[in-house]
Amino acid sequence: MTLPLTGKTALVTGGSRGIGRAVVQRLATDGARVVFTYHRAKDAADALADEIGAEAVRCDQADLATLPAIFEPVRDGLDILVNNAGISFSRTIADLTPDDFDRVLTVNTKFPLFALRSAIPLLRDGGRVVSVSSLNTAVPPAGGALYCASKAALEQVTAVAARELGPRGITVNTVSPGATDTEMLHAANPAEAIQQTVALTALQRLGRPADIAAVVAFLAGPDAAWITGQNIRATGGLLI
Repeated sequence: MTLPLTGKTALVTGGSRGIGRAVVQRLATDGARVVFTYHRAKDAADALADEIGAEAVRCDQADLATLPAIFEPVRDGLDILVNNAGISFSRTIADLTPDDFDRVLTVNTKFPLFALRSAIPLLRDGGRVVSVSSLNTAVPPAGGALYCASKAALEQVTAVAARELGPRGITVNTVSPGATDTEMLHAANPAEAIQQTVALTALQRLGRPADIAAVVAFLAGPDAAWITGQNIRATGGLLI
């Protein structure tokens, strides 16, 4: 049986841990050649690359000068771009600084936008772009002004890109996870808050990275050819 992504080349940002790691694994399992980026977790990235036959490239999304290097391995053509890498950030508006703004918006919005710009001439017709946002754009918490703003801006970039790239048959969508069992979630939230979130979720558990990866893989695959400009909220029923 032919795998759905056989012959496809994918680039995934932030692929060494959490949701990004699960996306890399799933796309490779579905037959794609995968290149992925990492920032600090070199050992984890190298181990994953060896495990599944992928290629890891170091990248710092706070520094646009590192952008060209991530596209070097895919200069021969790209079919799937997954803008996954991002940072969580919580600080009240009263305590925000201009440096906070620059850092969060650069990592979560500016770098993904210019990654998409760099990908456009490399993407083959019929390609796929998937960006990872957050449920917090619909349910903004106190302290989330910059994080929510950065992800909301990414969602709007996605919607506009769907219009602009549609004539080439390229679909552009967003996946917005709910509470997902990752290091980032546990670092940003006390255990009591996480338990309360589970209680409010229709499926009564945290999401798993593989749950989100399955949605990304669907949007990256042939069965999602008629879906574009959408924000898929993969939350297990935390938001209905």
